[in-house]
Amino acid sequence: MKLRTKFNFVLLSVFSVTLVGTSYLSFKLLEKNAEEEIIRHAGMMMEAALAIRSYTVKEIRPLLAHHLTEKFLPQTVPAYAATISFDALRIKYPEYSYKEATLNPTNPRNRAVEWEADIVQAFRNQSSLTELVGTRDTPTGKSLYLARPIKIKNEGCLGCHSSVEAAPSTLLEKYGANNGFGWELNEIVGAQIINVPMSVAIKKAEDASILFVGVLSGVFILIMIILNVMLRKIIIRPIDQMANIADQVSLGDLAAPEFKHDADDEVKVLAESFTRMRRSLEKAMKMLNNPSTRSR
Repeated sequence: MKLRTKFNFVLLSVFSVTLVGTSYLSFKLLEKNAEEEIIRHAGMMMEAALAIRSYTVKEIRPLLAHHLTEKFLPQTVPAYAATISFDALRIKYPEYSYKEATLNPTNPRNRAVEWEADIVQAFRNQSSLTELVGTRDTPTGKSLYLARPIKIKNEGCLGCHSSVEAAPSTLLEKYGANNGFGWELNEIVGAQIINVPMSVAIKKAEDASILFVGVLSGVFILIMIILNVMLRKIIIRPIDQMANIADQVSLGDLAAPEFKHDADDEVKVLAESFTRMRRSLEKAMKMLNNPSTRSR
């Protein structure tokens, strides 16, 4: 096996092991960064939903309150306003979903399913808990979620949820008198939950990892080309020249040109040693070929 082949084999082996390890670590790091970025976006969306809820309670409901005696207006409901606004946001961010999961909702579509009810119960059990971030398994793969408690802080919310007797008749006509009542001030009744498939974070990490591996491979190929050029110029070519001269001298061709190497390096030391050995060999061969010299 030639020197260059050995050199490239070792270089490729080291690069392959390094590339596998680096690719794995970079993917995990990029995946974590992608998850954190998604959570940050979800947090911003959550804050927007909270702002819309607050605006609805303080600004919209008072303006439309007198209409509720004639017709129930969902626009006065904070959950409705936040959900509709988020649906508009999903046009640009379709992978994000939002739900105000409630244990005892007026609107059946807001009823918490099993895993959502577990989150709500966790908030009810730990009143100091303000946010939950986690993953869950779904039929389409893992999903990432961000949840915050829905706590009744405004007495205005109790106008529709404290008791059946206090609720507007138009609300009862639309949703009935069986659900959404019995809420109390400062009670946690549900959770705002933003859900994102983990495939989104994985796809972002994969794209970034492929780009990173591609750049790393390109840099390695460039370095390998440069090292091969330097190896040939600095080591292989001088050694090949010395080998050719040595081969000629070994066959008795003492007229073969001397090897010259100008660089001040190990090859020069080898070249000087080779030249001294050649001159000693030439003197020895002359002595053998000259009888008068041998007899002295």
